[in-house]
Amino acid sequence: MHIAIVCYPTHGGSGVIASELALGLAERGHTAHIVSYAVPFRLREFNPRVRLHEVEVATYPLFKYPPYTLGLATKLAEVATEEKLDIIHAHYAVPHAVSAFLAREIIGPDAPKIVTTLHGTDITLVGADESFHRVTRFAMEVSDAVTAVSAYLKRRTIEEFSLEREIDVIYNFVDTSRGHSVPECGRKHWAPEGEKILMHASNFRPVKRVSDVVRVFDLVRQALPAKLLLVGEGPERLFVQQLVKELRLSEHVHFLGEQDNLDTILGCADLLLLPSEQESFGLVALEAMSCNVPVIGTAVGGLPEVVIHGESGYLAPVGEVRQMAEWAVELLKDPGRHETFARAGRARAVSAFDAQKIIPQYEALYERLL
Repeated sequence: MHIAIVCYPTHGGSGVIASELALGLAERGHTAHIVSYAVPFRLREFNPRVRLHEVEVATYPLFKYPPYTLGLATKLAEVATEEKLDIIHAHYAVPHAVSAFLAREIIGPDAPKIVTTLHGTDITLVGADESFHRVTRFAMEVSDAVTAVSAYLKRRTIEEFSLEREIDVIYNFVDTSRGHSVPECGRKHWAPEGEKILMHASNFRPVKRVSDVVRVFDLVRQALPAKLLLVGEGPERLFVQQLVKELRLSEHVHFLGEQDNLDTILGCADLLLLPSEQESFGLVALEAMSCNVPVIGTAVGGLPEVVIHGESGYLAPVGEVRQMAEWAVELLKDPGRHETFARAGRARAVSAFDAQKIIPQYEALYERLL
């Protein structure tokens, strides 16, 4: 099959999954066409079955903002005609599924089928905005198939938009072969005295509650020597840096910025902290589990579908900083329990979320539509 993958080329979960899906489909003999405004960071190595089509957006004095949706629709129509696409797989309802619909209307009867995958913020943030609610609902209604990355997101979508159509739950996935034996990535550099290493990775938006990460770490450090690695960039970074200074933690907290190969950094970590206010799935938690790293997070959204409380990590109510810190200290002080949790997380990642189990579900969906 020839499948167009429409995504944002960012370090967020949707960009990661879209890129890994393209690579997985290529391995299975299909041709994946990435359509975006830049090359996704996971696709910087050449693959003959993964083709890149960059969207060019014209700028005119009359346009206050470049019309990306129209430029994307035009590019999709061109690629669909030239490459004889079977499927356009849009990751996000707005704007990608909307552009896919426009491309289908341009092409006519021979247009490819449209699959829309909901990742979370397109429903909980963009779609919930009154100015986008109606077009988001329309994008889902005109798609030939809609998938959600968790059962929670499926329920939330149906409730939020009063949808009557079918939504398939196809979970996010990870290549567990990469997490089986992860190098320690300079652990002695970050923890020269053998300190425990805690880690957090996100886009530093308020919903991620990165300040809670720092406060949990502060309490952990009062119980045992530890270091904190913060991976990512975003609007809350300056605030978090100021909090680190106020708590006098600067020499113990390392800001690493955006990183392409998260699994190598996870090789340094003893725990992942994910105290989010909202998570539709929690891909970074799955990546941690695949790398034998237990997760301390919050019992919100789709995260309880990934992390089993009391087995592969702990999940607390949002804002329960002290409880999360107590659980973190408990695991870090008990090597046997930590090992049990690490093994359980790894086993769950392999059994339920391995790419070799999930990608065929997308493949079967495409075949069903065709």
